[in-house]
Amino acid sequence: MTNRPVLVLASASPRRVALLNQLGIAPDLLLPADVDETPGRAELPRRLARRLARAKAEVAAHRVPLQDYPGREVLVLAADTVVAVGRRILPKAETFADAEGCIALLSGRTHRVFTGLALATPSGLREKLVETRIRFKRLSSQEMTDYLASGEWQGKAGGYAVQGFAGAFVASVSGSYSSVVGLPLHETANLLESARYPVRARWADGAIA
Repeated sequence: MTNRPVLVLASASPRRVALLNQLGIAPDLLLPADVDETPGRAELPRRLARRLARAKAEVAAHRVPLQDYPGREVLVLAADTVVAVGRRILPKAETFADAEGCIALLSGRTHRVFTGLALATPSGLREKLVETRIRFKRLSSQEMTDYLASGEWQGKAGGYAVQGFAGAFVASVSGSYSSVVGLPLHETANLLESARYPVRARWADGAIA
């Protein structure tokens, strides 16, 4: 559909691209947005997720080469995921110590994963926040040692990816599993459809639009 809106994803995450593909959608352009993800003083997790998603959408929207898409609307989709225990925001684990601290804190506890969604459209910004609760089993010292040795925690919010090895630690999920992976499919589809993006356009022939 050459007259459909152009969809720009403000991320280079393979997970988010794969989740869009699951909806039958292939982004026209990937424009990762580099924003400062440091939480503000006393900033709550849900507010941080919304703020970062909005900032990424706005930054990417200003970088879209509009001359490449004459006469077509451009939609810029951004998302940001924040892992929290109570009001405490867990970091994206960059060091072994980061990961060790996160996994020890999550062991035997319920935590929350917030994913902020933002869609920049020609008429303004549309937003959504999705909250999912996850409970980890109580981990033995050997389980923690084995997981940390995998290195899979690197760059992951909260030190884990639910679709990876740490999935073995998840006792329950209440809410959107795809949101924890990186993009809540139900809410993303609704947000795109509200901006007249034809989410289901190619479902009948099994192709990715």
